[in-house]
Amino acid sequence: MTTQTEARTERDERKTLTSPEITAVAHLYRGEVYRSTIWRTRLDTTTNWSVVTLGVALSISFSSPEASPLPLVLVGVLILLFLMLEARRYRYFNVWRARCRWLETHFYAPMLHDGDLHLEDQWQQTLAEDYLRPRYHVGFFISVGRRIRSNYLWILLIQTLAFAGKIAVHPTPVQSWAQAVDRANVGPIPGELLFLGGFLYVTVWTGIAYWSYQKDAAKHRRSGRPRSDSMG
Repeated sequence: MTTQTEARTERDERKTLTSPEITAVAHLYRGEVYRSTIWRTRLDTTTNWSVVTLGVALSISFSSPEASPLPLVLVGVLILLFLMLEARRYRYFNVWRARCRWLETHFYAPMLHDGDLHLEDQWQQTLAEDYLRPRYHVGFFISVGRRIRSNYLWILLIQTLAFAGKIAVHPTPVQSWAQAVDRANVGPIPGELLFLGGFLYVTVWTGIAYWSYQKDAAKHRRSGRPRSDSMG
């Protein structure tokens, strides 16, 4: 018990880092930047997959007047899969990114600006706890919302407009709502059901994006820190 108290007192009174410790922290930062870069690349990969598959669906659906709009519907399942994969990858990326920003704002910036690491602020303890007990800094649905806001809202918008355009003008302009519904029919699935499903599909993902934006804004108003500086 005495040893723990002495260690805590020594930690609280510590005001400087030795030269080897500063070098170690610098190497640590380089490693976190590398991991952040690798996971950032993985995020771009799933976005590219979504764009490519949507492009294929567009090509098939608009290839001939008799082509069905079904590929534009089915590609939504693939886009949803890629969105889930990307949200999971984003949770990992966010860990490394947050650590990098924490080091930049609490280690490098004070050292360059003041020539002082300000260890009395106990920022190093927050970082140490994150290494001792690593955890995700954001929830899964927050990650989904962030990825929708960053990329997938535009992909979903293009998919929706393409489906509406296929029904409305290809191969000829639609003359009535009944004709539009008839064009949207896919086998035993009525066009009304496809329209309703598409509306719910877009509404749900837009709602998640807006909800995550509100949660992020509220969180960072409470913390008083810029979003990129947060460690959870």
